[in-house]
Amino acid sequence: MSVTLTPDEAPWKAGLRSARANLVPGLALQAFALAVVLGYYFHGPTRDGLTWLAGLRNDTGVVFGIVSTGLFGGLLPLLYLKASRATRSRVTWKQGLVLTAFWAYKGLEIGLWYAFQAWSIGEEASVRTVVIKSLLDQFVFCPFWAVPTTAVFYLWCKTGFDPRVIADDLRGPRWYARRALPLLCANLGVWLPLVCIIYALPTALQLPLQNIALCFFTLMLAHMSQRETARRPAE
Repeated sequence: MSVTLTPDEAPWKAGLRSARANLVPGLALQAFALAVVLGYYFHGPTRDGLTWLAGLRNDTGVVFGIVSTGLFGGLLPLLYLKASRATRSRVTWKQGLVLTAFWAYKGLEIGLWYAFQAWSIGEEASVRTVVIKSLLDQFVFCPFWAVPTTAVFYLWCKTGFDPRVIADDLRGPRWYARRALPLLCANLGVWLPLVCIIYALPTALQLPLQNIALCFFTLMLAHMSQRETARRPAE
């Protein structure tokens, strides 16, 4: 969950470079999410299965978001990385478990965000509602809170949980441009279409679909990284 700037590279160019690298997995994810939404509205068995999932989400409340997001955003990607010899050294068990706890918290946060939008804007899947929610999500919630906090947390994990490194980095010049802006630009191309699709579902199904998309996106990026690692010795 980071974007590396090359020397003298503008942050937005680094984000655009990463977005191009993620184009294929992003399109695959968007197609998958769209198929889920179309299945909910036009395919009976799919609708029945998702209705059961929505009932489970409603019955378990915030616990569902905490457990499922921790599982899909942290634990499953950790197990995938540890299962491969090419990537197992990139993350320690401590880092992976801390990241799992981070994503579990994010499940609570995102669930509350979806509930707040449903309360304040509405739950109907009209074009107006979907557009307003998507714009607020990607141009308010993400740039002002979700992306900066995620960038800080991943840097903290990467640097061995040293708060002094984070403090020094935050005091450095142009922190937002260095750390948050490239990540924001990289994610926008993947997640702006995705959240439009997610908000077309009932509120109870938005977090489950977001979690599945998050998991597949993380696993695809890990798989791409693994292939690059395997290719470098030959080059």
